[in-house]
Amino acid sequence: MEKIVSYCRRIDEDLSRCGRDPDVFRNDHLFQDACCMCIVQIGELVAQLSDEAKAEAPSVPWRVIKDTRNFYVHAYGAIDIPSVWETLNRDIPALRRSCEELLQKQ
Repeated sequence: MEKIVSYCRRIDEDLSRCGRDPDVFRNDHLFQDACCMCIVQIGELVAQLSDEAKAEAPSVPWRVIKDTRNFYVHAYGAIDIPSVWETLNRDIPALRRSCEELLQKQ
């Protein structure tokens, strides 16, 4: 769980560094690649979580996170950049909050 939070923080740092500007993201392939790689790593880590850990936060779409990782890895050329931007700004902060709450319970 700590590693998932770490990758969420990395994404937040990347977004902050670029002023959270969607135009910068749209036009910067290195920025896109860095964020997508963090999402891939998060998906890998989610795949390794136990069912018990996932059951602690049933509102988190664990399967979707894993499936997103698989899509990014196997269909990279087809990734929709506006959708990635939305994931980075909406889903990743929510995942981070959920994981931090789980860590506090431990």
